Amino acid sequence: MPLSLKDIAASLGAETLGDASILVDRLAEPREARAGDLALAVAPKFAEHLKTSAARAAVVWPGADIGELGLEGAIVAPRGRLAMAGLTQMMDDDPAFEGLAGVHPSAVIDPTATIGEGAEIGPFVVVAAGAKIGAAARIGAHVSIGRDVEIGEGATLHAGVKVGPRVRVGNGFIAQAGAAIGGDGFSFTTAGPSGVERAIRQRGGAPMDPPEDGEWHRIHSLGSVEIGNNVEIGANSTVDAGTIRATRIGNGVKIDNLVQVGHNVVLGEDCLLCAQAAVAGSAVLGPRVILGGKSGVADNITLGRDVVAGGGAIVLSSVPDGTFVSGHPAQPTHEHRAGLKALRRLVQR
Repeated sequence: MPLSLKDIAASLGAETLGDASILVDRLAEPREARAGDLALAVAPKFAEHLKTSAARAAVVWPGADIGELGLEGAIVAPRGRLAMAGLTQMMDDDPAFEGLAGVHPSAVIDPTATIGEGAEIGPFVVVAAGAKIGAAARIGAHVSIGRDVEIGEGATLHAGVKVGPRVRVGNGFIAQAGAAIGGDGFSFTTAGPSGVERAIRQRGGAPMDPPEDGEWHRIHSLGSVEIGNNVEIGANSTVDAGTIRATRIGNGVKIDNLVQVGHNVVLGEDCLLCAQAAVAGSAVLGPRVILGGKSGVADNITLGRDVVAGGGAIVLSSVPDGTFVSGHPAQPTHEHRAGLKALRRLVQR
């Protein structure tokens, strides 16, 4: 349904330039924009693309001259990406759940499960005994929800999500396709000292003798997972159940695709974990910690509030509040960069 620039700007709390009555029905990148599109040109670097496009309207940066850009109307966005968040939400027609209404006849729902008012459950979904699905939740095709699980109001579980027993999920939760929550943690032990224990104690370069008993004995996960409100978990990411207590994910946490969160981990509010990051068992991350792509956090350490680990960083020891770390092993980024510069100078000599 087409929207006017005036209405869009009002919903964003933004200002308009030129003709605010122009109607748009789609978002587009500047170089691909057609006449009925709203081009996203939130920085001056997009100016030349706008000039050669067919766009009549765009989201522009403060101080942009719409006449020079060949536009008839515009929305001014002081913070471009924040405007994109509102715009993409407004324009999302949600095709993944198109046509879903009520409970699909192929869904298998235990008689003791509770389905909240207005919840939508897709084909081939399995809901186990004692589970509770909150009001207005949306459960995509082939989702599996385990025994005594609680899913909050307005949650969205995309196709193929797996939720293990006793998991607790807050309101507004989103899990992308293939996410697995509440599986057993990776926890094993040996009867005698394991290879890892012996390697740590090893002195000198002599090879280690084989252990007397190298069999791995499984430590079962009796805890579960507790997830706060407005949490998002990306496609094919995994959150392991705790061993005795629950693995805990705080309100507002955002987890990218292909991320591993180990057993007993605690993630503080509003943490952000980028693709292929991994957090080992019993690590504790304070509020607003950011883990860059392919970064790793060792087990049983603590990252303070507002810590940032750059892409590929391997964090092997606890990090104090507000520290930006990089490298392997991770160290304060200014030290890491200074070391790389010194090494480069040394090599050049």
